[in-house]
Amino acid sequence: MQIATYDRDAAVAYAHRYVLNPNPAYYNFDKIGGDCTNFASQCLYAGFPQMNYAADGWYYRNLNSRSPSWTGVEFLRNFLVRRTATPGPHATEIALNGPDDLAPLRAGDLIQLSFDGAGFGHTLVVVETGGKDGILIATRSYARDYYPLLNYTFVKARGLLIQ
Repeated sequence: MQIATYDRDAAVAYAHRYVLNPNPAYYNFDKIGGDCTNFASQCLYAGFPQMNYAADGWYYRNLNSRSPSWTGVEFLRNFLVRRTATPGPHATEIALNGPDDLAPLRAGDLIQLSFDGAGFGHTLVVVETGGKDGILIATRSYARDYYPLLNYTFVKARGLLIQ
């Protein structure tokens, strides 16, 4: 059912362009819980310009007309790793338990972090891999670009390899 292919370069270019200065076409959730997953969805959409308007889909029209998966960490994960072939991007989830697990990650993939071990609460966009600082990310809420994943303190992490 996938009619588009994921343009990783477009997703990463979007991340760099809007991570520090949010795109005014989208509501900025920084002051009401965080903007990380909204930002990650925008990056995904830049690389895979196909929304899914189903009730359990992935879309953004405006603040009051958007899917939970557009802005919610767990909802985004659930949409991306769904088993049913429906429009929109897809991902394979991998646990990130150590340095060896980071190898499959590529620019344009996502990482989600759990700070308490109970639930995942932060979404990061991979913008570079393989450098001296390892995986570099871009994220909103606390706007960061080319930020080393190694600088985060977290209990668990998972990768979402976008296909």
